Amino acid sequence: MTAYAQPIFREEQRFRDVWWIMLLVFGLAALQWALAIQHFVFGQPPGNNPAPASMTLLFWIIFGNGFPLFFWWLRLVVTVYADKVDIRFAPFVRRVIPKAEIARVRPLDYRPLRDFGGWGVRGWGNRVAYNVRGSRGVELTLSDGRVVVLGSQTPEALAAAISH
Repeated sequence: MTAYAQPIFREEQRFRDVWWIMLLVFGLAALQWALAIQHFVFGQPPGNNPAPASMTLLFWIIFGNGFPLFFWWLRLVVTVYADKVDIRFAPFVRRVIPKAEIARVRPLDYRPLRDFGGWGVRGWGNRVAYNVRGSRGVELTLSDGRVVVLGSQTPEALAAAISH
């Protein structure tokens, strides 16, 4: 494949629509903001044995700002080329599956929590899923028997592009 090959299909998904993750992340952020305001603005460190101001500041930076920004940055990008499927779960995972290794492609409905233990890069044994939202995707059965599930908001289009 040349470096300038054009993709047949590209889909980018982010965690922004998973309400419970956002509730958790922004709940932590609100808590940290409240603790930081109580500590630095009102001069009343929380608790009976308060942490030093530097520790409160560090926790505020990590949990009050870092977690929300981190979840804002996470994304799943699936790009289909003529000869391969490129899966990126940024910033952690990149997997390239040559089309020659794909034995079967089919759209499917699944339950991320029950089938894979949640969202993200999940799985066990010979089954792995890359998903960030929803319950629809494409199942790739590889020639060695392993199964890869790609979460997608347009599974029929993704399956058609891979089968192309």
